[in-house]
Amino acid sequence: MHTKSLLNLLVIDDDQLYAERLVRLLSAYYDEVNLGFLDDKEELMKSLRHQWDVLVFGRAYDISFTDVVGIVQEQGLDLPLVGLMSDEMANTGRNGDGMPAVIDGTMVKALLAEKETQVVMAICLQHANLRCRRQLQTLQHVLSEAEQRANILIKNSKSAVAYIDQGIHIFANDPYLKLFNFESMDEIIGLPVIDLIAGGDSIKEFKDFLRQFDKGNREQVEFNFESRRLDGTTFEAKLQLAAATLDGEPVTQIIIQQSGANSAEIAQRLAAAERQDNLTGLTNRRGFEERFEALCQSILQDKSNAGLLYIQLDSIGKISSSLGLQGVDATIKQVAEMLDEMLADAHISRFSDTAFTVLVKNVTVDTLKALGERIRQRISEMLIEVDTNTTNTTASIGIVQIDSNAAEPQVLLERAVEAISHIRVETANRGDAIHIYDPSEYASSDENALAEYLVNAITNNHFEVLFQPIYDVNNDRSDFFEVYLRLPLNDADNTVLTPDQFMMVAKKHDLREKIDRWLLINACRQLNDVRRTHPEARLLIQLTSASLVDKKLVNVASQLIKAVGGAPGALTLQFNEQDVANHLTVAKSQFSSLREVSCQLSIHNFGASAKSVEIAEFVHPDMTRLAHRYVENIDSTESLEAIKSLIGRTNELGLDVLMPHIEEAATMSVAWSVGARYLQGHYFEEPSNTINVV
Repeated sequence: MHTKSLLNLLVIDDDQLYAERLVRLLSAYYDEVNLGFLDDKEELMKSLRHQWDVLVFGRAYDISFTDVVGIVQEQGLDLPLVGLMSDEMANTGRNGDGMPAVIDGTMVKALLAEKETQVVMAICLQHANLRCRRQLQTLQHVLSEAEQRANILIKNSKSAVAYIDQGIHIFANDPYLKLFNFESMDEIIGLPVIDLIAGGDSIKEFKDFLRQFDKGNREQVEFNFESRRLDGTTFEAKLQLAAATLDGEPVTQIIIQQSGANSAEIAQRLAAAERQDNLTGLTNRRGFEERFEALCQSILQDKSNAGLLYIQLDSIGKISSSLGLQGVDATIKQVAEMLDEMLADAHISRFSDTAFTVLVKNVTVDTLKALGERIRQRISEMLIEVDTNTTNTTASIGIVQIDSNAAEPQVLLERAVEAISHIRVETANRGDAIHIYDPSEYASSDENALAEYLVNAITNNHFEVLFQPIYDVNNDRSDFFEVYLRLPLNDADNTVLTPDQFMMVAKKHDLREKIDRWLLINACRQLNDVRRTHPEARLLIQLTSASLVDKKLVNVASQLIKAVGGAPGALTLQFNEQDVANHLTVAKSQFSSLREVSCQLSIHNFGASAKSVEIAEFVHPDMTRLAHRYVENIDSTESLEAIKSLIGRTNELGLDVLMPHIEEAATMSVAWSVGARYLQGHYFEEPSNTINVV
């Protein structure tokens, strides 16, 4: 069966006859060629709302090839680019042999327009490559969804399931941990699975069993053995193996079943016990969180509503002082009994030592307010018996209404706690009150306003980019620039925020990747302009941990490096040392992939931890930027020796060192002697809005 082939071709040029000639030539290879033709930026932005297969760039009224690359990146499009020879590409578009400087699966830069055979071949090959990527993306999406479904089932399974890689545990669900008496997954990660097998013969047999499975033998996937728990006790068990994936990587799944007819019943009792509070018999925090998650999902599906009441008991400290732990336990237990009796249709949990949560379905705000007031009054009227003594308490109750438009469960819980804080302020810590969280009261709060402003800054380019030169001691020049991001506010004081003032909000609202992408694209646009007259100019750009773990970063960096001329070292990406330490394995892989596309790497705030050199040796960046504390007290002998030692150890790894924060002549005179290749600070030049190569 013949499938009709279609090419959606977008041409940016001032010669429409040339574009139509390309369509005629391409008709020999496609059943239909859909042509889009334009020659200015405004039309391009409109056209990119539709899906195109290949973009051919020749000459345009108000955009360059670099601008087009930036726009495509901003839109997050997988759109192959074919750049035709123009004045702008004369220096960077072709190599010494007159061949295109870039030829790969996403870009050809730059072909001669009159070489129509080459242009047509490039378009066809780029389109074929795009089709393969789209098919691969579809398959990866199917695989990812299947893996996600499997992992959700495993995490919620009552069976003891774990993943191993080369015989080492890398994941285990809660029933697996409980089966072997582990408190958390951290205790089992990295543990060889043979450590859970008792008896030398069984270990030898299991190694052979696992070896055969790894070779692809599926005739035998079950293994009976005597298993050993963390405390040394043993039990008879059956192990089953299956091939699986975790985070897209192949692993081996193991399921361990305890032999005996009662193992399933025992597991069920264990699961129930894990979700129950021993003192009150109510569900505990874990049980509440599971029920709360399920309730929020059902509200989203059914378009119904519910309410959350967070009940914080007051005066527990006084009860503890007068009646001790026995008095506190008696108070908690008797309040729990009262709530259980009063709220038969609600779900009640002991959320923490002195707090309860109540979930009520199908209630209005007025109903919630009345219910909260009744609970507050009942608790204040209680006479709590503790042996021969009598005591009493009150409660502060935070209330949150939940509907299909509500925030995530964790955010709703935080709002209930915020309502308690409101009561504490309003009553001068006396409590004995209720407060309903009203989102409209917090709509103009600093964090929400800032989050909205960040989104607006990304969309409408309200950020500022500053550039500060870095002096290269080895080459005696300053054509290397560190990039700084700033956020001007439209207030009376003309406030300008630095990343440390807005990145926590950006993280909470999942904006860091978008901000990083904006910074990369806009900084490289300025670099491209400068490199036309100063081809050695290069940038050092600080990115967040969101980009460090972003699998798309390599492609973004590759495209931008090509767009600015493709020279190795034109772009150096910098990540904070703590972020690298927190994602060490991912960072190593990301650094390796970035180096393959001629991107250099740097570690910021280097020397902040005791293992800085070891971290650098593991991920192997190109350079490191010293932490500020090394420069602050450089005039002391002890600090000077410390910085010389750190730079010396770093240089032994073949890494260059950047010494920042040189603000005065005294620091400058010492800086020359410590062995750093790069020097930077206001003493040389303050950051500015433009790249000034001198």
